[in-house]
Amino acid sequence: MLTKLLGLSRSAGAARSARLPWARPSALFVRIALGTAFLSAVADRFGLWGAPGAPNVAWGGFGPFVAYTARLNPFLPAGFAPALAWLATAAEVGLGVALLVGFRVRSVALASGALLLAFAFAMTVSVGIKAPLDASVFTAAAGAFLLASVSVRD
Repeated sequence: MLTKLLGLSRSAGAARSARLPWARPSALFVRIALGTAFLSAVADRFGLWGAPGAPNVAWGGFGPFVAYTARLNPFLPAGFAPALAWLATAAEVGLGVALLVGFRVRSVALASGALLLAFAFAMTVSVGIKAPLDASVFTAAAGAFLLASVSVRD
């Protein structure tokens, strides 16, 4: 869809990638960076990076992540937080693995960008614009959308 909006066909996008020798390695780098970032966040939720309060650990367990989910979504009933936390976790696992193995890159990159943009919006509304800027959430979303626009396969 983005290629149509930009006036490019899939073959034009493939031709452009062929003229830019760094396009494929760059797309691979973005795929790996986004995929590992999603999986790292999930690992943190299950305490694989350390206990709550340890240096460089955001949550350290699923309970603190559910509380954070509730904090970012104060407009939802509190009872929705666990379900939303599990939904986000499942989405991040699926998207992370799909990005790493190169499965339907364009579609997965678009879904990743949408998820990251939703996260950035929730952060902005509930804790202010500085939090998503400091965490580079908008940057990650932009990278995902750019990956979707340069990927030649889906």
